[in-house]
Amino acid sequence: MAVQNPDTPVSRLVPSDRRGISDQEVARGLTSGEAWAVAEAWHRFAPMVLTVAERSLGSKSEAQDVAQEVFCRLYAKVHTLREPAALRSFVFSFAVRVLKSELRRRKARAWLSFHRPETLIELGAGTLDVEGRDLLRRFYGLLDRLSTEDRLVFALRHLESMTVEEVAETMSLSVSTVKRRLAHGTKRFDRFLEREPELARLLDGKGWGRS
Repeated sequence: MAVQNPDTPVSRLVPSDRRGISDQEVARGLTSGEAWAVAEAWHRFAPMVLTVAERSLGSKSEAQDVAQEVFCRLYAKVHTLREPAALRSFVFSFAVRVLKSELRRRKARAWLSFHRPETLIELGAGTLDVEGRDLLRRFYGLLDRLSTEDRLVFALRHLESMTVEEVAETMSLSVSTVKRRLAHGTKRFDRFLEREPELARLLDGKGWGRS
């Protein structure tokens, strides 16, 4: 099945009598290979996947690549979904797996360092100025220094505002493991942040907390 373009209006792809349907019905439509279900799944879940990927990776273009891969996997594996009503969690689980793979690949090629010129992450309302964008690149530079697992736990907890229990369920980890990784990652990040006073002030000014 082809992955949809995120800019294509869903009204052109999903018949009017199919709108407002449940996740369960979408899952069944995907299993049956229905074109409307493919379009509706992208429309319904792509924004969530793109947002999580952008915030976790700090790159819009890489987030789009992640979303494409997530939905390719979804369309190929949807027949393994035992509970159709859990489609949203099923999609998110693919997002976490693809993000893990991408972060590990990034670690492996870390010697090819470069600065991404894109808008990274919004830590509050308003448009960032040039200085703010530079600081956010530095923010992601600090995240790059965390291990893959610590970084993903950190991102889901602090950037996506998930509870510890939600992070544990999403990543198929125990709550105690999430707490341990979160404490370790946050401690390391805070230590790195001590050397970045401008960035620390930006985060404080945006009302972004790490506790």
